Amino acid sequence: MKRTRIKEILQTTPTNQEMNVKGWVKTFRNNQFIALNDGSCNANLQVVVDFNSTPEEILKRITTGACISASGTLIASQGKGQTVELVCKNLEILGDSDAEKFPLQPKKHSLEFLREIAHLRFRTNTFGAVFRVRNALAFAVHKFFQERDFVYIHTPIITSSDAEGAGEMFHVTNFDIANPPKTENGEVDFKQDFFGKPTNLTVSGQLEGELAAMAFSDIYTFGPTFRAENSNTARHLAEFWMIEPEMAFYDLNDNMDLAEALLKYVIAYALEKCGDDIEFLSQRLLEEEKQKPQNERSEMTLVEKLKFCLENNFERITYTQAIDILKDSNHNKKKKFQYLVNEWGVDLQSEHERYLVEKHFKKPVILTDYPKNIKAFYMRQNDDGKTVRAMDILFPGIGEIVGGSQREERLEKLETRMKEMNIPAEELWWYLDTRRFGACPHAGFGLGFERLVLFVTGMTNIRDVIPFPRTPKNCEF
Repeated sequence: MKRTRIKEILQTTPTNQEMNVKGWVKTFRNNQFIALNDGSCNANLQVVVDFNSTPEEILKRITTGACISASGTLIASQGKGQTVELVCKNLEILGDSDAEKFPLQPKKHSLEFLREIAHLRFRTNTFGAVFRVRNALAFAVHKFFQERDFVYIHTPIITSSDAEGAGEMFHVTNFDIANPPKTENGEVDFKQDFFGKPTNLTVSGQLEGELAAMAFSDIYTFGPTFRAENSNTARHLAEFWMIEPEMAFYDLNDNMDLAEALLKYVIAYALEKCGDDIEFLSQRLLEEEKQKPQNERSEMTLVEKLKFCLENNFERITYTQAIDILKDSNHNKKKKFQYLVNEWGVDLQSEHERYLVEKHFKKPVILTDYPKNIKAFYMRQNDDGKTVRAMDILFPGIGEIVGGSQREERLEKLETRMKEMNIPAEELWWYLDTRRFGACPHAGFGLGFERLVLFVTGMTNIRDVIPFPRTPKNCEF
């Protein structure tokens, strides 16, 4: 008999249909009632076993974590807690599980503990919900761009450029790192390396994305990026996923419009497709927040917060206006910020971004026109000589979720800026060629996918929204 998913079974009107289900045992009560889950949804199916006609050796093997196949009749449930149940006629153990050694006992486990057994945490309700939402969001990203005729480009994971100029990169080599070949000067001779030059894991697909936008007009990338930043925080990962569209003939306003539309689209899609999972995560967040002091609790539930983002236009202000708001705020005057805001030109911290979103405007905020000294070399310079056509989107609980800009299409300006920032033009000759041959105004942005998943699921640690987190001193699984 063909297997039916539990999600489908739970939506079926029972008329004594014969069905087969396969999944993992959550609990087994009274030698009779199996709570079975197959990952298609958080809800379990109750499978009723006749212990009188089931061999003793089979009953003993129905343990938490075991994988089984059950065939039988679907009926309306007589008991509380479920509308249907499967009266089992034929039960097969597909995979045993030693109940005493199985780490996921039928009780509440801390998120810290579950990170240590990330290979099994998919089987919990919380992570089942999180990763089904992640799946829906990833699909919605592609759907959004494909509906708008964007071309999906696979940009390289191994590269010789540092798009951000930050230098926090993982190096790629096939040398014996204990004994690499040296030049006469005693330096590592990269000419003998696999690629004949120093290479690293990509920090961004943006520069290559711009090359494609100069041919296709509208493109996007969606892939893994890597930062060798030694940050052990709830907001940083060494390996994470980025969505990076690049659009020819766009200015900063077009860029902001697209980014806002993308965020609203994918949030709406997740609410539509994963309503039960998001409701479960919303209840989980309410329980978690009960442990916090009243003044630290969210004013809105998770579902309310998501709908609030859909129903309100994002506030758009300049960096200069933001600095004035922060400088004059009681928070700043009473020295409640860890980093006080005293002057124009400072790089805004997460606490400042969240203040603007959560306390001042109480809605998502788009900041524009940042000082050029705190932004990357490729951003278009404004006529004031001090600021660039940059934009960051700030979300409640997250801070910056999107960073983007109108790109500098003027060759002279770009070369001058690269010189000022000590970025070798000869290594980026191919990038500068796009300014030599048919340059045009263009723009793009990067959306950190894990930060988006954090926001939509209400989770508070970025390590809990990627299947296998890569962080300093941790590369398990």
